[in-house]
Amino acid sequence: MAVVKIDTSNPNSPDRAFPLERTRNIGICAHIDAGKTTLTERVLFYTGMIHKIGEVHEGTTVTDWMEQERERGITITSAATTCSWKQRVEKDIVKLYQGIEQRVNIIDTPGHVDFTAEVERSLRVLDGAIAVFCGVAGVQPQSETVWRQANKYGVPRIAFVNKMDRTGANFDNAVNDMRVKLGANAWPILIPIGSEDNLRGQIDVVNQKAVFYDDDSSMGSTYRIDEIPEECRELAQSAYQDLVNQMMDLDEEVGNLFLEEKPVSKEELKKAIRRQTIINRFVPVAGGSAFKNKGVQYLVDAVVDYLPSPIDIEAARGQDPDTGKEKLAETSDHAPFCSLAFKLWSDPFVGKLVFFRVYSGKLSKGDTVYNPRTNKRERISRLIQIQADKRQDIDTCYSGDIAAIVGIRNITTGDTLCNEDHTILLEPPSFPDPVISMSIEPKTKADQEKMGNALQRLAEEDPTFCVFTNEDTGQTIIAGMGELHLEIIRDRMLREFKVDAASGKPQIAYKETTLMPADGEGKLVKQSGGRGQYGHVVVKTAPNERGKGITIENKVVGGAIPKEFIPAVIKGLNEATLNGVVGGYPVIDLHVDIIDGSYHDVDSNELAFKMAAIFALKDAMKKAKAILLEPIMKVEAITPEEYQGDIMGDLNRRRGKIISIETKSISTSVNAEVPLAEMFGYATAIRSLSKGRAAYSMEPSHFEQVPAQVLAAVLDQKS
Repeated sequence: MAVVKIDTSNPNSPDRAFPLERTRNIGICAHIDAGKTTLTERVLFYTGMIHKIGEVHEGTTVTDWMEQERERGITITSAATTCSWKQRVEKDIVKLYQGIEQRVNIIDTPGHVDFTAEVERSLRVLDGAIAVFCGVAGVQPQSETVWRQANKYGVPRIAFVNKMDRTGANFDNAVNDMRVKLGANAWPILIPIGSEDNLRGQIDVVNQKAVFYDDDSSMGSTYRIDEIPEECRELAQSAYQDLVNQMMDLDEEVGNLFLEEKPVSKEELKKAIRRQTIINRFVPVAGGSAFKNKGVQYLVDAVVDYLPSPIDIEAARGQDPDTGKEKLAETSDHAPFCSLAFKLWSDPFVGKLVFFRVYSGKLSKGDTVYNPRTNKRERISRLIQIQADKRQDIDTCYSGDIAAIVGIRNITTGDTLCNEDHTILLEPPSFPDPVISMSIEPKTKADQEKMGNALQRLAEEDPTFCVFTNEDTGQTIIAGMGELHLEIIRDRMLREFKVDAASGKPQIAYKETTLMPADGEGKLVKQSGGRGQYGHVVVKTAPNERGKGITIENKVVGGAIPKEFIPAVIKGLNEATLNGVVGGYPVIDLHVDIIDGSYHDVDSNELAFKMAAIFALKDAMKKAKAILLEPIMKVEAITPEEYQGDIMGDLNRRRGKIISIETKSISTSVNAEVPLAEMFGYATAIRSLSKGRAAYSMEPSHFEQVPAQVLAAVLDQKS
């Protein structure tokens, strides 16, 4: 039998359908209601994955498949789907990949801030993203949050200015917004021809051609490429020159051509745009309307032309679980297997799904994977690829692929799955802390156990959803990112787990901290015949900078507290921070130095020192002017001008601080910071104030001290 030699210099396995260089892993992310799901639906239609376009307002889209998503017209959970795209071959247009089929894996993410974890974990495993902006509203507050998340993970982006068919749409304003508000080096590559009712097509800036989309029954599938209309020529040439100038400043190869006084060809310009986009120094911008089927095909071309394949980006960095040293997961099918589980989901048809991104190597049915966090092995019995609304069984998935494993146990979001002989621990995505909680109990005693199982399953899937028991009252408390988040959780419990639960009034996740340094002393002395208890701890506390959390340092010298008791002291201090001295809320942003203490040769033990540490910290916090902090939300209210005064007055009554007022073409945007405690029921209030014509969005901003006049009411409510 002939031995087949594998070329390990080529990262691709000979068995894979699409080589790595022809694979794109992209996310579609944006502010709520910017048109992400509508855009995803068009991409799936034009790539031939679906044969009928679904609409959000009709509840027929592929990626919004949950009942709650279809009823409310919003995306709740990120949906992964796979499609293939064949670029057109045009005689006059130079393409990097002419007529070659590309694999595009797409994740459609939610826009609502309550589901920000979905965006966070998706961006962690993606190579590129399409950031969607509304042509009327431009950059909105949640757009900034998503942009920051993409910056955190270094994800290259293409911007798509959507809804150019809407009244008041302005492409130039949206691009300028990106530069000013996001600090993005954003320049147009596809400029809309016309706007509002006159939107006809796009100017392809790089190739200096016009694309006109037909308004016919083929849903935008047919279009023609023509010369740029006379009235748009100056704009097209100016935009082309802007691109060339940008690349001269950013790209070394184009800069050298300029110095050598050589012309920059369209192909060289395109390659330069790709290089600078991949290293996050440039953001190409396209404009169009997904709903009106104008501009989507050329946007997908831009994804292939400018966003990276898995081999265009740095190898995934992790660490050796044993030594802690940095380790790389090379993007190659021939390397040891390494992947990150970024999402867990209970599928009604196939059971527990674990979505994962393969960074190196390949995984086949029957293989065994290793989880370095749990030190456990799991055998893979079934692999699935999600293609639109179908679940397709596959035998093998390769590096760069996004797929799902069925039936794996002992796994949480952010776990690494790898080869046991080549262990590596990848950094998991990070998630914000919950800001709101409520009590929940089943309506019948028989549902108690079912409710516990349902909440455990939902908490496994969603890292921003927490379940715990209040030790004082014995109540089950659920905590999440907002009212809508907890409402959806309750709805899912009823629909998926058949548990009808009653909930208490939502509670705010207050925190405590201190304003000044202080010393604290704690002593536990118990002598009641026989062996006693003795522990003595002295600490010094100081406020930490915001966001730094709790830090503890051991500064005991001379053995005042024996070394074997220091872990017990640290454990006691950590435990004491769970319940502050103002209202019993968790303590944040505090530095504690353990400075002194004493011990007894016979009576000292770990428990005594743990209790003494708790007493010491409580003592210090009482002296250090402990204060209560409340979550402050960033609120944007978009309203017709005639209701602006009423809405601002209402925000002021809610202890809101108006940050800015922007006048758009047909509406006014009021940006404010408002305590979360005052925002309950705001959706109803803003509707009644504006006769249903205003809308708002809200996201967590920071924590601030609770004013003295409000403090007493908060503490009464707690008691």
